[in-house]
Amino acid sequence: EVQLVESGGGLVQDGGSLRLSCEVSGVTFADWAIAWFRQAPGKEREGVSYIDNKNGKTYYSNSMKGRFTISSDSAKNTVYLQMNRLTPEDTAVYYCAAGDPVIATLRTDLAMEYWGKGALVTVSA
Repeated sequence: EVQLVESGGGLVQDGGSLRLSCEVSGVTFADWAIAWFRQAPGKEREGVSYIDNKNGKTYYSNSMKGRFTISSDSAKNTVYLQMNRLTPEDTAVYYCAAGDPVIATLRTDLAMEYWGKGALVTVSA
């Protein structure tokens, strides 16, 4: 059974930082792209970042580039999302997802095959 379990969400003040973790099981970690998407209240889910575990390449949405950093630890089958300089506009449920690196993209969530249940991040003003 494939499982993706997010952790690390919570409440943080404007300008603060959080690190999300996504532990992956049930798939060969090195063969997959692991992505972070988020969904703010009343908005559609949007791509944040993903890492291709086959070659280590990372991709970011333009609005998160420079503030967020994705990384992968193959020994722990875990992907991290370090989020800095958070603003209330970053408040959302953050989901991690696994997909085929060949078709992985941040433009749509349809390319991702497996999903976690999400972690809530709330940034207070």
